[in-house]
Amino acid sequence: MIKKRLTLFFFLSLVFLPSLSRAMDFGLILDQSPEFGGAGKETAFGYTGILTPRVSALLGNRSEFHISAGFRADYLNENWTFMPELLRTELSLRFGSGQFVAGRMLYSDPLAFIAEGLFDGARFSLDTAGGTFSAGAWYTGLLYKKRINITMTDEELISNGADPDYEDFFNTYFAPRRIVSALDWEHPALGERLRIKFSLLGQYDISGADLHSQYAALKLSLPVKNFIFDLGGCVELIEEKNEFLGIGLAGEMGIVWMLPTAIEDRLSFLGRFSSGVIEGGQIIAFQPLVTKAQGEILEARFSGISTLSLDYIARLHRTFSLGLTSTYFVRSDLGTFTGFVGEDEYFLGNEFCGRLLWSPSSDIQLNLGGGAFMPSLGNVAPDAQTVWRVELNVILSLY
Repeated sequence: MIKKRLTLFFFLSLVFLPSLSRAMDFGLILDQSPEFGGAGKETAFGYTGILTPRVSALLGNRSEFHISAGFRADYLNENWTFMPELLRTELSLRFGSGQFVAGRMLYSDPLAFIAEGLFDGARFSLDTAGGTFSAGAWYTGLLYKKRINITMTDEELISNGADPDYEDFFNTYFAPRRIVSALDWEHPALGERLRIKFSLLGQYDISGADLHSQYAALKLSLPVKNFIFDLGGCVELIEEKNEFLGIGLAGEMGIVWMLPTAIEDRLSFLGRFSSGVIEGGQIIAFQPLVTKAQGEILEARFSGISTLSLDYIARLHRTFSLGLTSTYFVRSDLGTFTGFVGEDEYFLGNEFCGRLLWSPSSDIQLNLGGGAFMPSLGNVAPDAQTVWRVELNVILSLY
């Protein structure tokens, strides 16, 4: 009943608040993505369309609010689904060197693979001479499950993959119920050359699985002439039903090179690692709160897997850009990632992707992308068929 009332309140607010003030900023965005892909001779067509109305306004000199919603249509496996969704909806208050934000807001950990996306709750931040400190607490049980993608257990993975059932909407639409908290610190050191980000996060499961975890994450970024060096790591403690399960580890290392060419282009390398299970020890598979897909085609869950990516981006014209990416996937153990059934080996294969972006104005953006994952370049399932996909994304700002 509480979920029904909150959902109704947010959508009624979106409809009636524009009539209360003429100082509001209105917007309507149409995001459409037809795609075609498959594996071998098996092919499929899919489509996703999202209509996003938004309203924002200043409330005096120190506060503002933002409300947005999404009306989503998906076509997959010859089946249409239509889903409403409340998106970023927040009230922010500024006072002195501090800020308080409440509602449905965006949050990301320093590494952007533990907890990234929309969360319901409140966050307080304070700018000081010693850096920016912030503290937040959120609840996940009112979010659309496929938006946040919480799949820490096998049951959650199955539930997240199933479409919501209108006959049982409030038991099939929402994400698993968890309480999330975070303490963050960000500081520019060494004369503002070295940027340090540190976070302590925790999630407490109240959905019945009793799978809890805590994270300590650190990221360092250092620009040196035409280069940017990034280094980050995370340690996770995992408990289930008040019993300690083990320690999960994850990390990344990145280098960005701004090329000395006549055009605006850059070459970057990113290596990411997430632990798998080490038999006889306390190291187990890393479990992020939010599942963020690794790779455009394979879309692997970041648990028990590592990636090596080389990415090139060039702005060939004021309105036209090109991107090319190569990503190699390696299993960290033999049991956590089960996307391919094959030999007891570690090298999954390589993914190649390309993307063309054309934006003739701020109101129009066309993005054509495609790629293929090739298991033949690995030894886990070298005889498996190549997985490929081509997608066109069109974004129109209607007003």
